[in-house]
Amino acid sequence: MKKEYSRLLNVLKQGNPAVLCTRKTADGRTVKWVLSETGDPSEKEVDFVEYYKPEERLIILGGGHVSWPLALFGTECGFAVTVVDDRPSFANSERFPKARQIFCESFERCFDKLHITSNDYVAVVTRGHRYDMDCLRALLSGTEPAYMGMMGSKRRVDGIRELLISEGYRKEAIDRIHMPIGLSIGALSPAEIAVSILSEMIQNRRNIVSAFEAPTADTDFRVLEKLAEESGSYAVATVLSTKGSTPRQSGAKMIIYPEGRIYGSIGGGCAEAQVIREALKYIGTGRFTVMTVDMTKDVSEEDVMVCGGVMDVLIEGTGD
Repeated sequence: MKKEYSRLLNVLKQGNPAVLCTRKTADGRTVKWVLSETGDPSEKEVDFVEYYKPEERLIILGGGHVSWPLALFGTECGFAVTVVDDRPSFANSERFPKARQIFCESFERCFDKLHITSNDYVAVVTRGHRYDMDCLRALLSGTEPAYMGMMGSKRRVDGIRELLISEGYRKEAIDRIHMPIGLSIGALSPAEIAVSILSEMIQNRRNIVSAFEAPTADTDFRVLEKLAEESGSYAVATVLSTKGSTPRQSGAKMIIYPEGRIYGSIGGGCAEAQVIREALKYIGTGRFTVMTVDMTKDVSEEDVMVCGGVMDVLIEGTGD
């Protein structure tokens, strides 16, 4: 299992979509293999298919007061956070402990290191007009990211838009910059502003058409990375399908260890507890089962779950 997840991550880290295929065997085990974006799962007998897209980076240009909660909340929302600032006192791991990358570099030169892709989400939250312009010029001159936004008042935004048009940048591209950045929710504090920015990014994320005809997996890349390096005995729970209201969608994964410790989540609560109890039986067996978790109990029951749907969960145990 470790080898297949390592291959999956390698494909995704190259910026390509990937497909993780699983086939059931006659002796109650599973076989997995990875296809790149050009692969066709129908070419071989497949029982379960998971479609993955590359990890999305949240690139925060500026390390000020809004950047700190934006980096913190962004990590929890599944983004790989990169922070850029030209001041050592702001661009450091003590200030941004959850950031995947931190660059102490000028805003003019940092783009040579960032290598912006169409999967990136970029927030321009620098400390001044000059630096904002450096960032916007670079963004408009290269590969357009999935999202780009800039913080500023309406008057300031109007002035920057006119200046960019006068410099010859395409109006259609300028209009796609979210200025002012974030949803209008009346945010005042840095944390509230960060929430408004992430809300707009998530809204944008959910509206992007996938490279696949099927929905992409509900992915926590930290769990994939753990599976790519994990050895020993454990079980993996994967949401295969859902019906109705469920806490997570197809592709969500959770690792269950022999002592009951977990990494990742398929939704929490009573549903997750049921899966954990069942998964413990399969650790060390190398075998699998598919468990249906029904959360449609009557509201009068004491252990009624918050969501009211049904999900099928694949449980795979490692070991012999």
